[in-house]
Amino acid sequence: MNRDDQDTAALAKQALRLALRQARAAVAPATRVQWDATIGAQLLAWWRLRQFPAIGVYWPLAGEPDLRAAYAELADAGVRLALPVVLARDHALAFAEWTPGEAMAKDLMGMTVPARLRMLERPPALVIPCLGYSDEGYRVGYGGGFYDRTLADAIRPATVGVAYSGQRAVFSPAPFDVALDVIFTEKT
Repeated sequence: MNRDDQDTAALAKQALRLALRQARAAVAPATRVQWDATIGAQLLAWWRLRQFPAIGVYWPLAGEPDLRAAYAELADAGVRLALPVVLARDHALAFAEWTPGEAMAKDLMGMTVPARLRMLERPPALVIPCLGYSDEGYRVGYGGGFYDRTLADAIRPATVGVAYSGQRAVFSPAPFDVALDVIFTEKT
């Protein structure tokens, strides 16, 4: 791909991200609560079939589905939860053990993390927020590439993407993009 094509693709992805943010922001708060409960129930059902001992989850930001109620149920069931931590730009994510209700702080990129970091090996399963997603299981994130670098390892964790159905989009994945195993929305 030449430089002009790269610039065009980058502008198209930037416009897509803006449109997806606007669509997600347009969802009424009461509707979000209902949809989040539906997505959380799917996550719990998915876990019950697999019984992963540890799961990397995310702290919701910028209107992402809030699954903290489901996370609390997972923790009550004995699942060890971990939140992603950015230790350096242009690197894979690290993970810190997290217990619902503990004190929180911000990391290098402004992500909410446990105030006292207890680093873990990467969990065998990850719940990943999607700004957008394709029918093929690719996700649009915020452009940092942290999850793609995390999933590029030879030993890949099981992955669950999370989004609202209105975030479905048609786009061409970049060469480094990694498809997720499943994407849960309020409709799937």
